[in-house]
Amino acid sequence: MAWSQNNAKFAVCTVDRVVLLYDEHGERRDKFSTKPANMKVKSIFIYMVKGMAFSPDSTKITIGQTDIICVYKIGEDWGDKKVICHKFIQMINAVTCLQWTSEYIIVFGLAEGKVKEGNTRERVVGKMSYVVCLTTNCSGKEILSGHADGTIIRCSGESQVLLKNGKLVNHPCPPYALAWATNSIMAAGCDRRIIAYGKEGHVLQSFDYSRDPQEREFTTAVASPGGQSVVLGSMTGELRVFNWSPQRSIWEEAKPRQIANLYTITALAWKWMSHGSVWCVTSNPFLDQSICKNKFELMYVGPSQVIVKNLSSGTRVVLKSHYGYEVEEVKILGKERYLVAHTSDTLLLGDLNTNRLSEVGTKTEEKYFFENENVCMIFNAGELTLVDYGNKDTLGSVCTEFVNPHLISVRINERCQRGTEDHKKLTYLVDIKSIAIGLGTVAYAVIPALWEAHMGGSLEARSLRPAWPT
Repeated sequence: MAWSQNNAKFAVCTVDRVVLLYDEHGERRDKFSTKPANMKVKSIFIYMVKGMAFSPDSTKITIGQTDIICVYKIGEDWGDKKVICHKFIQMINAVTCLQWTSEYIIVFGLAEGKVKEGNTRERVVGKMSYVVCLTTNCSGKEILSGHADGTIIRCSGESQVLLKNGKLVNHPCPPYALAWATNSIMAAGCDRRIIAYGKEGHVLQSFDYSRDPQEREFTTAVASPGGQSVVLGSMTGELRVFNWSPQRSIWEEAKPRQIANLYTITALAWKWMSHGSVWCVTSNPFLDQSICKNKFELMYVGPSQVIVKNLSSGTRVVLKSHYGYEVEEVKILGKERYLVAHTSDTLLLGDLNTNRLSEVGTKTEEKYFFENENVCMIFNAGELTLVDYGNKDTLGSVCTEFVNPHLISVRINERCQRGTEDHKKLTYLVDIKSIAIGLGTVAYAVIPALWEAHMGGSLEARSLRPAWPT
């Protein structure tokens, strides 16, 4: 199975070597049959499909067969003619696995133990033992190969050629289930043990299920696009989910997912984009799922990302911590339009209508005001903070005890003057008789003088910028 990187196509190759193409909603839209390297041979046992991957631009798909590697041009629209545009014949040594990196390099493993590049025909890893699996890191630029003798090889490259390769670690058994997450490498196999390795090959954690009579060997593994979660499948049809905890810097096991009437899990695929979910045969499990206010569905697809779906309109917003912090709680406030979520160190804010999201530093016991459509006003312990939806930095913070939104005026890029890019203004009460005006680009020195002459109080004009002193 394979997801296209634009999430528009999901490909499944069946036992009869026919590739079925589905859309993102699971509806079958197209199909095509694979071809053997030698069309004159009529036997049905001449080849098997061992790997499949989409190109980075999602317009091609490569099929790794035991006798040949074919690259099909499938086009951007459903129903486009499927044409083979490249072939890499492997009649002597069978192809065992395949990956397509983000650098447009097709990398495949062979039964004789070699790992090669399809584009350049250069050898990446020399002859070792049977290649049981290949996997890439989150960026898609580096490759890990697992071999039958337990060896795990790391191949890294900076450009079009994978230049550096070296032995990373010797796993106790053939690592058929191999996934490269952000903070470690997860490997498992027939010994029913899951081991997390560091980037240099040292053991970080170990999960032993060898004494569990219900557990069988692990067959496949996949990491989430953000690298914060790993899912492993076994011969019992059970999915084991592991999430990275940034606070404790360890892997934590979630509740296993048991799929009824399913035996060996032979393939796993995770959506490339951040709002993806795990696909496993006919299942679509999430780490957690809940309903908020009977109108919104919250789907936790990773510790640091949540999909918020409007049940009435069907629209989705992906709430994600860019720093990898675990999302603790999600609230929908402000007339069911704005998202507020806390992590251990940051605050996530979002506008459901415009899909603009922000992540800023957090404080406890905040009060939120959503009267302004462009800016969220946060008040905490006498300090007012402004957050512009879609920006990762706060607009600024000021000290005031008057937090009534009717006593605060914020204007973002309204009535922009010629020659000015940002035109941001803030007016608030310093005290009961004093008003402060923050001006984005132009400071009107005459305003305080006029105010004092006619109103008797004081007025302060200040520049509004991200590093605005309180």
